[in-house]
Amino acid sequence: MIEQMIEIQRSSCNPLITPRDVTPSYPDWEVLGVFNAGVARYQDEIILLLRVAERPRQTDPQHVLVPVLNLDCRDGDSVESVMKTISIDKSDADLDLSDPRVIRDCSGNTLYLTSISHLRVARSRDGQRFVIDEKPSILPEGELESWGIEDPRITQMGDRYHITYSAISERGVAVGWITTEDFSTFTREGLILAPTNKDAAIFPEAIGGKYYMLHRPVPEGIGKPEIWIAESPDLRHWGNHRFLMGLREGHWDDTRMGAGCVPIKTEEGWLLLYHGADQSQRYCMGAALLSLEEPDRVIARMEGPLIVPEAEYETSGFFHSVIFACGAIVSGDQVIMYYGASDDSVASVSVSLPQVMDALNHSKTKG
Repeated sequence: MIEQMIEIQRSSCNPLITPRDVTPSYPDWEVLGVFNAGVARYQDEIILLLRVAERPRQTDPQHVLVPVLNLDCRDGDSVESVMKTISIDKSDADLDLSDPRVIRDCSGNTLYLTSISHLRVARSRDGQRFVIDEKPSILPEGELESWGIEDPRITQMGDRYHITYSAISERGVAVGWITTEDFSTFTREGLILAPTNKDAAIFPEAIGGKYYMLHRPVPEGIGKPEIWIAESPDLRHWGNHRFLMGLREGHWDDTRMGAGCVPIKTEEGWLLLYHGADQSQRYCMGAALLSLEEPDRVIARMEGPLIVPEAEYETSGFFHSVIFACGAIVSGDQVIMYYGASDDSVASVSVSLPQVMDALNHSKTKG
């Protein structure tokens, strides 16, 4: 296959950032994972907006200590008051603790997450060695983020950066929107998509006078977790939602999929690096090409995955065999993608842009 000719070079520094590199938000907490980072260029630096998943240290073998946002916290309270801990009895027969990420009831309903995520800035001049902020940059806030904020994607438009992210609570997973101009101060713009939705990525420019966003609804009962597209006149009000790209039975992306990186503009179309999972829950990254003038039209899609979990840090970890990217930059003729490896750490890989485009063009000619 022509796709096998694409040059893929994992960084020799991988994994770039691991849990031990991140200072916990509280002295008695531990960082479980740092992954799924949004990516941007700011001045002469590469910015990663890290998803940091943490929890209280588990000191009681009979209970699971679960972190949630303290909704009774008020302005002026101590930092320690922002979170609270719930103790879950492991011997409770009505609970399902088989998945280390969640606590469910016997009917499969999620009751709690076992960690809570916030967003934290890391900075680098060479794109490989990062200095990580000592404290959270963006903490969960309010009832609809009481279980955390996750998986940011960063779109630059002029001097302003638009961050979409997953807002998690017992009400479901919604899409939030935050803006910044300096990655030091952040403005919350509110929720722009109601539950259940995630994997939202805004295109980096208006097209035909409209803004476009990819997103991934999570249907219950009818439908599948596939990629949709929406449009907006102002980045706040989104409508004209329609289906964009779906699962492929028997392929690497036959179980779930979603937008990975913010779409990259090329002369031939919008390059979309997206994630997909198969029946064994292996997450890979693939590539598709969308029309420049009609971004709701897929003009090419690679048959096989672009990158699969192979390195040790991708095949072992908190949730093994996962490559999940939220952002990439273009440097010369290389696409440098930053990705979460096994829901545990951050790594990077360089891919030849001309070769990816050649593979997509080959897929286009095959129809």
